[in-house]
Amino acid sequence: MKKLNKTTVEKVERPVKILQFGEGNFLRAFVDWQIDIANEKGVMNAGVAIVQPIIDEQKNVLKMIDLLHAQDNMYHVYLEGIENKKPAKDIRLVKSVMDSFNPYEDYARYEHYFLSPELEMTVSNTTEAGIRYEEGDDLTACPPKSYPAKMTALLYKRFKHFNGDPSKGLCIICCELIENNGSTLREYVLKHAEYNKLGDDFIKWVEENCHFCDTLVDRIVPGFPRENIDQIKEEIGFDDNLVVKAEFYHLWAIGGPGYKKVQQVLPLDKAGLHVVYMPSIKQFRDKKVRILNGSHTGMVPIGLQMGCQTVMDAFNNKAIEKFINTMVAEEVIPMIEEDQAELKSFAAGILERFYNPYIKHMLATISLNSLSKWETRNFPTVLDNWKKAGKVAERELFTFAALLTLYSGKSGFTPNDTAEHVAFIQNNWNSADVEGTVAKIVANSDIWTVDLAQVPALVPTVAAYVKDIEALGMAAALDKNFK
Repeated sequence: MKKLNKTTVEKVERPVKILQFGEGNFLRAFVDWQIDIANEKGVMNAGVAIVQPIIDEQKNVLKMIDLLHAQDNMYHVYLEGIENKKPAKDIRLVKSVMDSFNPYEDYARYEHYFLSPELEMTVSNTTEAGIRYEEGDDLTACPPKSYPAKMTALLYKRFKHFNGDPSKGLCIICCELIENNGSTLREYVLKHAEYNKLGDDFIKWVEENCHFCDTLVDRIVPGFPRENIDQIKEEIGFDDNLVVKAEFYHLWAIGGPGYKKVQQVLPLDKAGLHVVYMPSIKQFRDKKVRILNGSHTGMVPIGLQMGCQTVMDAFNNKAIEKFINTMVAEEVIPMIEEDQAELKSFAAGILERFYNPYIKHMLATISLNSLSKWETRNFPTVLDNWKKAGKVAERELFTFAALLTLYSGKSGFTPNDTAEHVAFIQNNWNSADVEGTVAKIVANSDIWTVDLAQVPALVPTVAAYVKDIEALGMAAALDKNFK
C-alpha cells in the first residue's frame, strides 16, 4: 500500500494565509476540508499552518504534529451520512495544510508565520476551556500559556513589526463551543493589553483593524475510524494514519461587526459550502439551538426509557420519530419569527441527520447536564407558546416530564448531572403526590436560572404526564397522549 506524502501525491504549494490553533479532528474535518474545496474551485488560494495550541508534557509519544509531518500534512476526510434521505458518501484528500509545528519547540517558525505579510486570518478550536482570562500570563514567554495571551502577544508583535499598518490587522475566527466565542476572546485580548500597558495606539489598532468573529459550527466528527481503518485504507489506496471520519452535514455561521471583511477573505459560500455570514449570529444560534439541540434534549429521556441507545435507535422508533417531528413542526417553528417556509427547510436538513446510520450518537452521552440543557433549549419554546400564542406546548412539556422521571431514581438510569440537583429530585420524589413533587422541583432556584412557573400550566401538565409515565411506562404514555 502506498505511503501518503509528496513522493506519492502531487501537492500544490499555496501561500500561508491562515494560522490555525488546533490540530484535532474537528478543525481538520471542518475548516481545512472547506478551505481545500474553496482552493480547488478557485475561489481561494490559501494555505494553512497548524499550531499545536498547548504544551504536551508526554515524552516519547507520537503526537499529531509528528503524524502530520510524516504525511506532508495531507490526510483524507471520510464523510458518511444521509442526503435527501438516502445514504451518501464522499472521500476527500485534503491538501490545504502547508505546515504544522509545535511553537513550544519551534518558536522561530511560529513567529515567522504570525509576522508574515501574507497572513490574513487565525482560526482556533482550543476547547471551551481555551478561551479564559489568566491574569498575569507572561506575554514575553515564547509562547505565552493561555490562548488569549498568545493572541495578545501575536497581535502586539505584528503591530510593532508593521508599525501599526491598518492593513496588517487580522480576521480572528473562533470555533470553540462557547457562546460569543470571538467577542469573549476580543474582550480578553484587550484586557491583557491594558493589564500589560501595551499602549492606546495598539488597543486602537486591535479595535479598528482586527475583526473578531463569533461563530456557530455544526458537524459531528467521530474522528479516526479505528474499528474499520484497514478496510478504509484499502478503499482509499493509501496508508493514511490521519483519516478523519465525519457526517455529511456541515454548517458554519460567522457573525460580528467585521463579518463582511471575513466574507471577502474567506469566501467559502462561493464554493457552494454551507457557510453564512451575518452581523450577529444570536438569532441564528437560537434557531439552531431550539430545533437541533432542543430535539436532542427532548428525545433523550424518552428514548432511554424505551430502550434506545443511540439517536438512530430513537428515530427508528416510529412513535418517537413522529413525536419529535411534530414537536418541531407545531411547537418550535411557529414561535421563531422568520420565514416559515425557510425554517421548515432548515429544520428538515437538520432533522435528516437523525437518520444517519453511520454515526453512533449515544443518547447517554447527549444526556450530560440535561437539566440546564432543557431550560436553555426547550423552555424558551414553552414560554413563547404561552406568551405569544396562549398555547400549552404539550410535547415540550412531555419531554420535561420524561426528564424528571428519568432522574427520579426509579428509572434505573444514573444521571450525569450536577450531583446536588439530582439528589434533590430523588430525595423529594413522591409518587403519591406527583403534582407537589413537580411543583417543589420547579420552585428550586438552585436548579433553574429562570422561573419555570411563569407558565402556569407547566406544573399540572407535567404532573399529569409523569403520572402516565409511572403508571403505564414510557411507550404507553407516549401512545396515550400523542397517537
